Amino acid sequence: MGSIRPSNIKRISVELIEKNKDLFDMNFLHNKEVLRQFIDKSVTKKTVNSLAGYITRYNIKMRSKEKNELEQLGLA
Repeated sequence: MGSIRPSNIKRISVELIEKNKDLFDMNFLHNKEVLRQFIDKSVTKKTVNSLAGYITRYNIKMRSKEKNELEQLGLA
């Protein structure tokens, strides 16, 4: 079973990834540290963890999608 995330977590995460694509990677702890630079101190720990988790999962999904597309084209 997967976890269901609120749409605001998804929207904010995708916006951050699009603006700062090179800063985020597939490591949750790294993404959490990067988020602390962009987010106010008033944001709760749970929200920061949700954002970092979704960013991590999103990056894994996108990299897997790119890899599959390359394999279908015969380039990988």
